[in-house]
Amino acid sequence: MKQIASLLLPGVAALMLAPAFTTSALAAGEDATVINLTQTACQFVESENGVDHGYTSSEKADCEKINAKTGEERLANSEVLTLKPGKYIFRVTNKNVPYSLGFWVREEGYNWANPLHKLNKTSVSGGGLETGTTLDYEVELKEGEYLYSCPLNTTPDYKLVVKS
Repeated sequence: MKQIASLLLPGVAALMLAPAFTTSALAAGEDATVINLTQTACQFVESENGVDHGYTSSEKADCEKINAKTGEERLANSEVLTLKPGKYIFRVTNKNVPYSLGFWVREEGYNWANPLHKLNKTSVSGGGLETGTTLDYEVELKEGEYLYSCPLNTTPDYKLVVKS
């Protein structure tokens, strides 16, 4: 399986999601937990309590409009994923969005334009997630608060909390 991910500081962070999202896996000879996430237009289905809102989008701007109207309420009702520190593989599927997507998990407050954040904060991202494909994004996360989203599909910034 094609893997697109960048880990700017190995071992800086660990995620653990609700059991409904996880299965055990062996990654690169080490135990990791697989977090399955499904992207449909403008959302991650599992993050919104398994509800696919049935949005349609032919480009990023469609999701920007949809999320301007519904994103804040949906995010308030979304499931905050709580994990233990450890190694994770986010296995993300583009179910039916007709353009290339990606995935981005990062420490809350991460600013991609801040060179110091690239040295001391966790951020893993990648693109190339075409319709019907699945890609893996590997990360090791420690205790703290994180966000994940798809900037190309303009999803809300879903929250992850990592604690022992």
